[in-house]
Amino acid sequence: MNINARPIVTYRWIVFLLAAGYCLHQIFLGSWSGAGGPFRYLTIWALFLSFYSASRMVALSEHRITRRHEVTAMCAAVLNVMVVFLYWRLYFTDPSLVNGNGQIIWYLEYYLHGLGPVLQIIDALFIACVFRRVWRAAIPLLLIIGAYVAWAELFVQRFNDKPVGSVTSGLPYPFLNSMEWADRVGFYAVNAGTAMGLLVVFGVVGTVLYRFARPQVAA
Repeated sequence: MNINARPIVTYRWIVFLLAAGYCLHQIFLGSWSGAGGPFRYLTIWALFLSFYSASRMVALSEHRITRRHEVTAMCAAVLNVMVVFLYWRLYFTDPSLVNGNGQIIWYLEYYLHGLGPVLQIIDALFIACVFRRVWRAAIPLLLIIGAYVAWAELFVQRFNDKPVGSVTSGLPYPFLNSMEWADRVGFYAVNAGTAMGLLVVFGVVGTVLYRFARPQVAA
């Protein structure tokens, strides 16, 4: 696919401007009373990574850079899938597990946990065709997840009193505060493993698309 074609450039600008707008909204218009502000949440980490990835895709299409930023796009796509999967799984189990009985703001929730990730994945999988040699993204992805866990456990929990759970308080998502430390470690480990599994799945899908359905794309 010609990433310099006008329809692709237009698409990438739309993805970029949406991500930029939501980043600005979260920083300046969100109601963040606790330490860490919006960055308490993995969703916002995924949003800002999406914003950075989208900015690189626009720059690449406009010949402003030559580096393809494939690892960046892979990490953004996988992190977004994780966020979507975790959010909706918990939400449909019990909305209070993620929202603490708060009201959903539809234009935020459906972009952050739906449209935004889909737009990123479309670019990464079908336009940029980044899911080749996916092992390159494994360590960066694990580092991002590890950094978020350390941030949540060592900073967010320490400097926040809410949400309150049956075991502890201050962790960003309500359900985490009702889990013992060992259970939380297991939860984090499972999700890190899920990220690696998603990377493999994207790699398999990419192999089929790029080598069989689209033989003109070089590996």
